[in-house]
Amino acid sequence: MLDLKSASKLEIEELFKNLKIPLYRVRQLYHWIYEKNASTIDEITEFSKELRKSIAREAYISNIEILRSQVSLDGTEKFLFKLFDGETIEAVLMPEEDRSTLCASTQVGCAMGCLFCKTGSLGLKRNLKANEIVDQILALRRNSRKITNIVLMGMGEPLANINEVLKAINLMTEYLKLSPRRVTLSTVGIIDKLLLLPQMAPPINLAVSINAGDNDTRDFIMPINKKYPLEELVRALRKYPLKRGRRITLEYVLIKGINDHERDAIGLISLIKAIPCKINLIPFNPYKESIFQRPDEVDVLKFQKTLTDRGYSVFIRKSRGSDISAACGQLKGDYT
Repeated sequence: MLDLKSASKLEIEELFKNLKIPLYRVRQLYHWIYEKNASTIDEITEFSKELRKSIAREAYISNIEILRSQVSLDGTEKFLFKLFDGETIEAVLMPEEDRSTLCASTQVGCAMGCLFCKTGSLGLKRNLKANEIVDQILALRRNSRKITNIVLMGMGEPLANINEVLKAINLMTEYLKLSPRRVTLSTVGIIDKLLLLPQMAPPINLAVSINAGDNDTRDFIMPINKKYPLEELVRALRKYPLKRGRRITLEYVLIKGINDHERDAIGLISLIKAIPCKINLIPFNPYKESIFQRPDEVDVLKFQKTLTDRGYSVFIRKSRGSDISAACGQLKGDYT
């Protein structure tokens, strides 16, 4: 049977032709699945009962299952989803006064091996399909969660699954009616794929996990740097096309004694000259098996001041959901 979420538009049109269903019904189908959150064909009441039965004999609408959820004292919610093959992924919903941001996964696990990330220790099981990425949004909408912004920054490296991620972004912007300005892709910096984004995706936001101002430090905490060293990454970011007023977000996880000294901030400043950017400082969120520690507050503030004194916009990202293991990979790692 055909899964109407994972099928291409051409495949659905072919099915409808075979069933002698007018092709304008395809647009209605997409409307019900992505805007009205229909989880079964029978819920599409714009179609007659006979039409629904006809389609249901040949196709179905897949859905991921919320297996577990946790709510933090600060309102952050973490969800563990079960996929059709029994694999699990995570997503984190972060409500704020003016927005509600979903940090969504793009892979089951991750192959990047960043030492500060719990998901990196889980390894990569498989890529997500576009419908599985988008289904994280739909599943929460069906459970009355409001979502205004999407960050592809959960489990996995989005650019290592670029074809399905691009399909998912197009579904979000075309059918879920999300503005590209409300969608952010976060990457460790797979340069050849990164440079394809402006040609292949709507003008979404780009965030790059940089985490060091020198290759030795980044090699240690992010093995991908040995393949795509900082100098090459920075050259790519300098030529990355941006619309007027837009900036790249540089994400910097501060780890005590590793990359949180003033000399690290000065090295970062020297590295990122001529990149239109803002900087998010993220104090490391420890987890049980980690070899790293959270930096001291005084060092975080000193690091920020060193950057702001040079004219950079620098934000310290509040640690969200620390009481519910909201660091990526922790809920899945605890699930058996």
